Amino acid sequence: MKLRFLVSLMTNDNDYQIEQASSAEEAAQKLGVEAKILYADNDAITQSTQILRAIQVPEKERPDAIVFEPVGGTALPQVARAAVEAGIAWAVLNRNAPYIPELRRTSKVPIFGVSSDQVEVGRIAGQQCAALLPRGGSILYIEGPSQDVVAKERENGLRESLPANIHFTSLRGQWTEESAQRSVRSWLSLSTSKKAIIDLVLSQNDAMAIGARKAFQEIPNELERERWLAIPFLGCDGVPKTGQAWVRSGLLTATILTPPNTGKAMEMLVDAMLNKKTLPERAFTVASSIPPLKSLAPPKL
Repeated sequence: MKLRFLVSLMTNDNDYQIEQASSAEEAAQKLGVEAKILYADNDAITQSTQILRAIQVPEKERPDAIVFEPVGGTALPQVARAAVEAGIAWAVLNRNAPYIPELRRTSKVPIFGVSSDQVEVGRIAGQQCAALLPRGGSILYIEGPSQDVVAKERENGLRESLPANIHFTSLRGQWTEESAQRSVRSWLSLSTSKKAIIDLVLSQNDAMAIGARKAFQEIPNELERERWLAIPFLGCDGVPKTGQAWVRSGLLTATILTPPNTGKAMEMLVDAMLNKKTLPERAFTVASSIPPLKSLAPPKL
């Protein structure tokens, strides 16, 4: 009988989440397991409800394992406990879930996390900015939701590596293109933005970087519009069909590759469930700059 996996992702309106879904589908085919993918529409309550429904069905209909990328900052500790008590394995993506060590001590099913090192992702972003602005300057920084752990960790890494002569102004988005476009549009309507001298736009993901560009493309004054669009735009995630393609086309100056990890989590689960392999509490994927840091140079005036 095939192992059944439930894969719970944040939204289907984000290129990285879509890549996460593709990674799950490829892994399911390769591993010979069933994978049901659900999207939470960027809502933690929706995500919690969807997963609890899957846990509370009759035993023969339950998934053998749940792989999920949390919408909120808590990584759903009560839901995790309910899953484990029902004998369902539990894998958390891209979060440091503090409850994992405690649950592992008493559980008979695999419980672990797989993540990009988000602080290191932030450090790489800071290094990209330093390479592009060697004399310092000002950045418009578009972050994910304030309660989101990934957003916080990426900002912490950025602060670690950003030179003291580079300052940033923060705006918030919801990891989607449209949310960043709205946020930048609102900022542009403020009188303070008219006086702001921004040398670079840095976004915590590629979709929001493109959303920012779209907001600047709406500026009626041609000279002002062209000035904004001429500065470097940096993103993160580096999905081949979007982020990497946007770097090649020049829409983005750089991105950071954070490999999808849904498939890796599923492979680890199958290894643990079928081959009794002991898994680490947390495994990391390796992020990298695209293009490489050594090839980044200040824009020519």
